[in-house]
Amino acid sequence: MSLRLRAPIVLPCDAACSVLRDAVVDIDTDGRIVHCGPFADAPAFDAPVRELTGILLPGLVNTHAHSPMTVLRGMGDNLPLIRWLTEAIWPAEGKMTRQDVHDGMVLGSVEMLRAGVTTSAEMYFHGEEVAQAALDTGARVVLAPAILDGLGMDWRKMLADISAWIDADGVRFGPGERVELGYGPHSAYTLPPEALTEVGAAARERGALIQIHVAESTQEDEVQRANHGSVPALLASSGLLGGRVLAAHSVHLSDEDIALFAANRVGVAHCPGSNMKLASGIARLRDLRAADVAVGVGTDGPASNDDLDLWEDVRLAAMLSRVSTMDSTAMGAADALLLATRCGAEALHRNDIGALEPGRWADVVHVGLDDPAFAAGLDVPDTHLLANLIWAAGSRTVRDVWVAGEQVVADGETTRVDRREAQATAGKVTKRLLG
Repeated sequence: MSLRLRAPIVLPCDAACSVLRDAVVDIDTDGRIVHCGPFADAPAFDAPVRELTGILLPGLVNTHAHSPMTVLRGMGDNLPLIRWLTEAIWPAEGKMTRQDVHDGMVLGSVEMLRAGVTTSAEMYFHGEEVAQAALDTGARVVLAPAILDGLGMDWRKMLADISAWIDADGVRFGPGERVELGYGPHSAYTLPPEALTEVGAAARERGALIQIHVAESTQEDEVQRANHGSVPALLASSGLLGGRVLAAHSVHLSDEDIALFAANRVGVAHCPGSNMKLASGIARLRDLRAADVAVGVGTDGPASNDDLDLWEDVRLAAMLSRVSTMDSTAMGAADALLLATRCGAEALHRNDIGALEPGRWADVVHVGLDDPAFAAGLDVPDTHLLANLIWAAGSRTVRDVWVAGEQVVADGETTRVDRREAQATAGKVTKRLLG
């Protein structure tokens, strides 16, 4: 059904990060936005009106996650990246069933929705289960089934399976186009150049997004740097670039690498929490943005962060940008909010999410005011309001969430699945894997 949402504050997350007071968001029967603006200027709209008391903003966009890993949370703590993968994570993942992946993704999706994250870019195995879990909770997922070589895996078959799935169902499908399919070549250090070439060709042929880990740590890509100069240089020479590409992490980049990304319109998923926990380094966020590289924020997996609270990573991204440049003006609250919304959509090469604008999907978050962060209320300057939202409020203030116009969180709890049941089910998987 059509719906008008009215609130004292609406943050459409346009390029200027405007603050609209006493404004509305109008949603049509297809779940898309048809109008967003001040109530005084709103057109006539013959639909129910939901009067809200807080702040409306677009659903947050998590640009890099492995959310089924909720069942692996806490494993391999205190290990560096490569040992964490080879000694803890990959052996545990080898024991996971398709149902385990579904149950882990359900819990991850619930966790994100309750934090106001409506879209997550996922790379994982058993893609059908990941997609079904997102459909079960009502979330939006940009799914890149993983492609690896070794460990008993056949990258050619994995690539062919993804292409066949896209050819059968299309790049986007489901109610409100909630599922987008793409390709997930894990990294340049787990695949031969030949595989990168074929993935690039298949993705460009179908207009599909490629998600790949790039230059996450200094150790992982020593061979690639020695043989090709850098991982981005290898991706370019292998033919992976040129279409829709999202490079996760991208911590250790040279000026030439950044220029290569900009020239090829590569999006970057900045994962500050995971990069800090695994001691991978600090990405050059300000330099990437200065080069007009589209950058969003990602949580990475809940076994390497260890939560899916994108608000936390947005704050970390802004603070790391400041301290790494020793410039307290390097990133403000408005910049940080756009990183989590509009810029995240741009990094995913999407123009239908990430902002409250006509034609985009009505993925909307309602932030409540009953919190110490808003003790002064909303009658404060715009900059003060944004500062309180980003630096002080966060996920605990999220009250309601809509995806494609459907309410999937009401008063802090998911409407489609029972949170406590999802927790209990995933917990049983974790205990079995630990045993």
